[in-house]
Amino acid sequence: MKSLSTLVMLICFFFIIVRGQSQSKKFDMHVFRDSLDGALDFSAFLITMRGFVPVPVIVTEPALGGFGLGVAPVFLKKRPPQIDTLAARIKVTPTAPDMTGGAAFYTLNKTWGLLAFQSGTWLKARSKYRIAGGYANVNLSFYRTLHNTEQQFRFNLRTFPFMGYLLKGIRGTNWSVGLQYMMLHTKLKTDSESLPAFVTGKEVTSIVSMPSAVIEYDNRDNILTPNQGLRWRTSVGWSDNAFGSDYDYVKLTSYVNYYYPVLKNLIGGFRWEMQEVFNEPPFYLLPFIDLRGIPMARYQGNIFSLVETEWRWDFVRRWSVAGFIGTGKAYDTWSAFGEADWETSGGAGVRYLIARKFKLRCGVDLARGPEQWAYYIVFGSSWFR
Repeated sequence: MKSLSTLVMLICFFFIIVRGQSQSKKFDMHVFRDSLDGALDFSAFLITMRGFVPVPVIVTEPALGGFGLGVAPVFLKKRPPQIDTLAARIKVTPTAPDMTGGAAFYTLNKTWGLLAFQSGTWLKARSKYRIAGGYANVNLSFYRTLHNTEQQFRFNLRTFPFMGYLLKGIRGTNWSVGLQYMMLHTKLKTDSESLPAFVTGKEVTSIVSMPSAVIEYDNRDNILTPNQGLRWRTSVGWSDNAFGSDYDYVKLTSYVNYYYPVLKNLIGGFRWEMQEVFNEPPFYLLPFIDLRGIPMARYQGNIFSLVETEWRWDFVRRWSVAGFIGTGKAYDTWSAFGEADWETSGGAGVRYLIARKFKLRCGVDLARGPEQWAYYIVFGSSWFR
């Protein structure tokens, strides 16, 4: 199951823990002020203080009750760029900051979870990695059309997820290739006396173990809140008994995120994404339309495809407004594409440049989907993953 689309920052007051500092030494609050404009900014704290911050978290996923609270200790470490000399020309490639942290959360529909993660770059090996693991007790609804009537089915999923990848950069280019791995150990419960017809007995307790091959192109100017560049990523995963999985199926995932500065203070973003599964995965891992304003797993099929655009206007130095709209389809075969309904959502939001040296913007979005309103706290790009 996809992890929460974002566990994100609503920054108020912080309890500060600073490495290497005596408890008797007075903490300087100027570390939260930018040296250029004196505005609230966390760049200096993240770079010079080497501290970790328990960040208050708001979980806003509609499928999980629409509201939840938690804490996410997050630490960012700025990394120098990669410098190559090609044909007597110097090529400078930005390097994403290292991120280490965890999260604990609880939502209104009694979903809760624990997560730990780390992502970073090995500069000498020109490789980037990410690992994450934890436990989640998730209450989630799925929808099926039976006898020409759509019905809602509620489930409790208790799962131990582990995910990781390692990508090797090709010297002098923006291309990377590598491997990815996902493992889920899941126990399933339903509030009905018997399992629905679309659920098999194997899905009550099961393991999914899936290695994947990955290829990626990424020339974005910043990983957190890009202003320009393109990221294309395609992966092919194979779940098989040979890897300890209870399911035999293949998953193809591909997406493109493109950012373009139409004006100096007007950034256009475009997103395309698709996913397809071959054979039969567990029903809770079927592809679903992933757009703001549409609850997680609301529209599922063997295939989904979507497009979305987002525009950000930086109307003053620190503050921005954003608008977005997207549409997608979920269907079982390519021949059924024309018959499937377009599910469309859109909305607007506000952003604040909270860490200038990291080009990190945070804010809140309000979105309207086909059936309901939803809000989202945004940390970095809305398409961050």
